[in-house]
Amino acid sequence: MALKIAAYFLLSFGMIMAAFGVAGLFRFPVIYMRLLVSSNVDVVGMMLMMTGMMLMSPNLLFAAKILLIMILSLITSPLSAHAIAASAYESGYRFKK
Repeated sequence: MALKIAAYFLLSFGMIMAAFGVAGLFRFPVIYMRLLVSSNVDVVGMMLMMTGMMLMSPNLLFAAKILLIMILSLITSPLSAHAIAASAYESGYRFKK
């Protein structure tokens, strides 16, 4: 019972964090700030939601698959954020003063 409560707490807190990431997209005016907020908050939200799903998983194999997805996401999310920021910088997008 306590495991289910912890899983639901993690799932709901992860959804709230993801919603903050979406709000950050509309809040900040510059692409670099938007990218920073959305990538950091969405990774944290996804990790919390995936951890909650691991706690609710019916067997160990399913939890291992979720763990693999978490690891791959931790590797690819910063790389994609860096690629987007580098392409914006190379295309000439600068901060407005």
